[in-house]
Amino acid sequence: MSDILHRIGVQQSSPEQVYDAITTLDGLSGWWTEQTTGDVDPGGVLEFRFGPGGFDMLVVDLEPGRLVRWEVVGGPQEWIGTTVSRDLRQEGDYTIVMFKHEGWREPVEFMHHCSTKWATYLMSLKQLIETGEGAPDPRDVWISDWH
Repeated sequence: MSDILHRIGVQQSSPEQVYDAITTLDGLSGWWTEQTTGDVDPGGVLEFRFGPGGFDMLVVDLEPGRLVRWEVVGGPQEWIGTTVSRDLRQEGDYTIVMFKHEGWREPVEFMHHCSTKWATYLMSLKQLIETGEGAPDPRDVWISDWH
């Protein structure tokens, strides 16, 4: 199994602010994709749509201000059954986001692409909280034909 791992620090924020941005429809549409719908509660399914396709995520675990974990239940075959989680903690003036997209069966080229895209979206999350405006799809950074 292979995992995508990233770490960002969101300045002048609390874990609760970051948690809200990754657990509410308004927050998610402000940094990941404008086309975000679904049920944000545990057991619910969130639907994220992008130009070339999308993903459905089952909300597996929520610990306010500390943890968000989803399981991919719809989307590209490489994503099905993987999990996406964010662990949050306060460190001085920063909220640290420890990001994992884990359980990839093998490190295929699409995984490399997704790792880069996750990094751009995590920077969009940071930008949303620090400045009030993120860069979600379709206003995100274009990196290749996969988008």
